[in-house]
Amino acid sequence: MTFAHSSIAAPALNYAVQNVKGETVNLSEFAGKVVYVDFWSSWCGPCRKSFPWMNEMHAKYAVKGLAVVAINLDVEPELAAQFLTKLPASFPVRYNPEGDVARSFDLQGMPSSFLFNRQGELVQQHVGFYDDKKALYEQEIQQLLVE
Repeated sequence: MTFAHSSIAAPALNYAVQNVKGETVNLSEFAGKVVYVDFWSSWCGPCRKSFPWMNEMHAKYAVKGLAVVAINLDVEPELAAQFLTKLPASFPVRYNPEGDVARSFDLQGMPSSFLFNRQGELVQQHVGFYDDKKALYEQEIQQLLVE
């Protein structure tokens, strides 16, 4: 059995991103919660479907310990702001215009979501967002919330 070198980045909750004010914050602020991290961009068509669903998950499960965090990858902040005007987020939005965090997560498409358990371990990941899989996505969240 071989293991990746520790110098290689991997999906985790210890990356620095920016908040809406441009201040550097760390994803570790959500430690101890079940964390659904979603990478998105303003040009992403499926993201228009995932945002209402993420709002619904946040409304249903935040009190049970779910943190939904959407990380925007647009280089131009105005594009993200325009998107959020049409599809507001009731959950935290963070920004990574440099794309270094996205590279560390080795994104394969947009949106890409990563689900972490309360111990900060990656347990699920999905490329894209599909209406016919919403029940599966929610079930994965529910399972982690009861652990």
